[in-house]
Amino acid sequence: MIRSILSVGGWTLVSRVTGFARDVAMAAILGAGPVADAFVVAFRLPNHFRAIFGEGAFNTAFVPSYAGLAERDRAEAGAAQLFADRIFTLMLLVQIVVLALALAAMPWVVRALAPGFSEDPERFALAVSLTRITFPYLLFITLVTLYSGLLNAHRRFAVAAGAPVLLNLSMLAALGLSAFFPNAAYAAAWGVSVSGVLQFALVWWDCRRTGIAPRLAAPTLSDPAMRRFFKVLGPAVIGSAGFQISAFADTILASLLPTGAISALWYADRLYQLPFGVIAIAAGTVLLPEMSRRIAGGDVAGAHAAQNRAAGFSLALAAPFTVAFLTLPGLIMAALFQRGAFGAEDAARAASVLAAYGLALPAVVLLRSALASFYARQDTMTPLIASLTAIAVNVALKVVLTGPYGVTGLALATAIGQWINLGLLVALAWRRGWMAPGRTLGVTVVGVVVACAALAATALYGLPVAEAVVPALPRLREIAVLSVLGLAGTLVYAGLLLATLRLLGIRLRRA
Repeated sequence: MIRSILSVGGWTLVSRVTGFARDVAMAAILGAGPVADAFVVAFRLPNHFRAIFGEGAFNTAFVPSYAGLAERDRAEAGAAQLFADRIFTLMLLVQIVVLALALAAMPWVVRALAPGFSEDPERFALAVSLTRITFPYLLFITLVTLYSGLLNAHRRFAVAAGAPVLLNLSMLAALGLSAFFPNAAYAAAWGVSVSGVLQFALVWWDCRRTGIAPRLAAPTLSDPAMRRFFKVLGPAVIGSAGFQISAFADTILASLLPTGAISALWYADRLYQLPFGVIAIAAGTVLLPEMSRRIAGGDVAGAHAAQNRAAGFSLALAAPFTVAFLTLPGLIMAALFQRGAFGAEDAARAASVLAAYGLALPAVVLLRSALASFYARQDTMTPLIASLTAIAVNVALKVVLTGPYGVTGLALATAIGQWINLGLLVALAWRRGWMAPGRTLGVTVVGVVVACAALAATALYGLPVAEAVVPALPRLREIAVLSVLGLAGTLVYAGLLLATLRLLGIRLRRA
């Protein structure tokens, strides 16, 4: 399982690295002004809806159902394939209707989700135009989610994990051709839509090569698998929508703040999403079908052991990012984004948001492993209740904290909400016997805490040393300082973590 996580994580890392290159280009070309704010809204809206109707709700309802059918029907895979065909047809029809309605009602959609733009007619008109260009991305990426779920259920992770790289490459290519568009935001928007087509073509090719590509088939509720799917899907959609309410609240409230707030959230979120995407999503992608298969086969102990390995592995990899975001946010933002149209003031604003997001990172990473306890058993109602409870607190805190802390208050509220969500899920799973943390996980947590303390000391006390060692370069000095600290921190963290685990009797092994 660890090899599968590394495969998904490796491709996701490539995606995040190319995504970082894309964001650096965006920052230098678009900056953090009104044009950047309009594009960020246009980019985020289809992604919000994708998270609700696509990967968030769909994966939790489809993957366990399909994996269960395939596990029980190995001799005759017809039931699983017919189920996939019917779900594919249904998703295609729904997304076509959603796209038609959204394109017609786009001014009202933008006004509802970015109300602050109404006070700036030019920014509002630009956001409407850009969102009409990006919204077709939702149709293709939702189908990509279906095909990726099929591949993952058959333990084929690489192509599905690598598909998002095409989004970043497409946007980079479009930004390079921005001279042929009214402005760079239009170029980036077209890059988003083109990437949806490219990603769909890639996963379709892999599914077809594997012999599992779905075909058109009339959906019917007389199919017991379809009925079970909808029974699970309803709470999953509400749960995914609940999480996206937080993101919608960020967009709405940030649009009411001074120009640049939306962009600050965006650039901080891109760094926050790096460990989340590489580690948490990779672990969750592999863990859910693994636990689903084991539980369907009666191996509950094996499912819990897999969950503990995924949780410990995820936490150990994500913890250094948390320390870096909390101790060096200003240096990180200046080194990575402060150039071109992205100035020092923009970097400082985004740095405070990044530090707040750092508080959320451990909870977000562990949340994927905790959710698998419920989704593998096709229980989406309990995560729904936990999510809505956390979201209610989250949104209320956003309103309260935005006043004194501005855009940073939005990220602080997100962090508190994520910890509440994780705490509720762990408590409920433990009470039901659906989670069984073992000694290995406990020792891993101790090792991570010890190593993080040493890493934080290295960052805080090593910063003036690194600044003294690195010469006064005319350009890129911040990157050089950050690189020196990163190398020293990696050696300290990895060395101390491995030494602590070995001292406490834990030996790493591949699985």
